Amino acid sequence: MTDELDLLRRADPVPAHGPYFGDGPLDHGAERRLELLLGEDERRPAPLRTPRPRLWWGLAATAVVLATTLTALLGGPGSPPAVAAPRPLAVRAHSTAVPLDGMAQLAAAAATGGSPGLRKGTHVQSWSLGMSDDRPPVTLPEERVVRWSADDSHTELVVATDPRHPGRPVLSDEGGAPHTVADGHVLSRTTYPPSWSDAPPEARPPHAPSALRDYLAETARTATGSLTTSELLDAVQELLDHWTLGARESAALVRILADAKGLRPAGQVTDRLGRPGEAYTYDVPGARRMLILDPRTGSVLGLETTFTRDDPRYGVKAGDVMEYSAWMR
Repeated sequence: MTDELDLLRRADPVPAHGPYFGDGPLDHGAERRLELLLGEDERRPAPLRTPRPRLWWGLAATAVVLATTLTALLGGPGSPPAVAAPRPLAVRAHSTAVPLDGMAQLAAAAATGGSPGLRKGTHVQSWSLGMSDDRPPVTLPEERVVRWSADDSHTELVVATDPRHPGRPVLSDEGGAPHTVADGHVLSRTTYPPSWSDAPPEARPPHAPSALRDYLAETARTATGSLTTSELLDAVQELLDHWTLGARESAALVRILADAKGLRPAGQVTDRLGRPGEAYTYDVPGARRMLILDPRTGSVLGLETTFTRDDPRYGVKAGDVMEYSAWMR
C-alpha cells in the first residue's frame, strides 16, 4: 500500500525538496492524489463526531517542553529526540515593518480579481503542548486536512508529522499517553455525514469587513458583540480551522486586524513552513502572540504563542513556544 504521508506530501503544494515551502492552489494532479488519500473511508459508516481525548494547555495554564524532558522520555543522551520543542520565530534583523494599514491596502488590491476563492475546509500544521497527570508536557506536531464534498459531507485526516524533521519519529498523545510513532502515522481518518449550520464558524464567512467583524464576534461568543484583540485572534484561529479564505475574505480580515488595538508590526519572518511573512505581535500577561501574514496577499500564514517571562514552578522560560499553527492553501 502506498505510504499515506507520501500521498499527502505529493498532494500538497509545499514540496520538501523545494528551496522554500510555497503557498498556492493545488493542481489537478495534486487534487486527484488528495482525493485518493481522503476517499478511502467514504463508503464506511460515519461515526458520531467526538473530540479526541487530549489535555493541552492554553494561556490560562503554564507549561513548557524542555530538551531534558525529551531526553528522559525518549532515551539517553545518545538517542536523537523524536521531536524538539520548536524555537520561537525570529524577526529578521533590520527588516522594515509594514503597518497593518499598509497591509490592508495591499490585500485589497490583491483581491480585486476575486481569486483565489473561498473554500470550505482547511489544511493546517500545528504544534501544541500536551500533558497528562503523571508525565511531563511534550510538544505534539500534527497535520490536519479537512475536505468537504458537494453533498455537505466531509472527511478529516489527521497525521502525526513534523515537516522540520521528515522521516523521523514523532511524539503523539494518541491513547492518552505520550509516545513515539512513525512519521506519517495516521491518528484519525473519518468521513462525516452531510451536515449544515448557519452559525459561525460553520456558516459561510462574509467578505465585507463589518459583516465579517460580526461573524467573528459570534464565533468568539462575546456577550457584547465587540471583540478584544485576544478574542479576535482566537476567533481568527477558529475561522481558519474551518475555512480556507479567499482573496476577498482575507482582505476584509486584514482590514479588521488593522483596526484592532495593540497589534504592532514587528518585521519580516520566515514561518515554520519556510514561507516569507510579515509579523505582528500582541502582548498579554505572561505571553506574546505573533500573527504572520503573507507579504503579497495579506492572507494569514500562522499564529504563534510564546511565554514572555520565566516561571520556575513549571520550568517556564521566556521564549518557550506554547502553540503554533501554520495554515496552507
